[in-house]
Amino acid sequence: MFLFHLTKEDRQKIHQILKQYQEDSKVQSMHGFVQHGRTSTYEHCMNVVKLSFWINKHLHLSANERALLTGALLHDFYLYDWHEKSTWHRWHGFSHPSRAWKNARRHFPMGAKEENIIRSHMWPLIPWQIPRSREAVIVCLADKCCSLYETTAR
Repeated sequence: MFLFHLTKEDRQKIHQILKQYQEDSKVQSMHGFVQHGRTSTYEHCMNVVKLSFWINKHLHLSANERALLTGALLHDFYLYDWHEKSTWHRWHGFSHPSRAWKNARRHFPMGAKEENIIRSHMWPLIPWQIPRSREAVIVCLADKCCSLYETTAR
């Protein structure tokens, strides 16, 4: 996708950490929702996972990998198609982090870091939801990079 490379060991580590989430039917349902362009919500979240892992590794940021990858995978766990016409979908940019956070808490055990990653990934659009850990800052940045690429790539 991007101009970065994950080794086989990197991909195995990501899979090992996220296996329980990736096998969940609700997470799998994200394949059915379009995120940006031709990219599904699941693909987008996995792109954010991979870029977050790469940023952490190559910038030697020493983030908690489990929290980083879990938060990255679930940051858009809102489980609806925001492109469908609906009055509340107009506010998707502002409302989806809260919906994703509520869904994630309902379905999985969540630590404070994972919760902040999910709730703050749209910062600065939502200025009161501030990334409060290096993990949250990494995911916030990776999400913006992936979103830009997915929206503009042909």
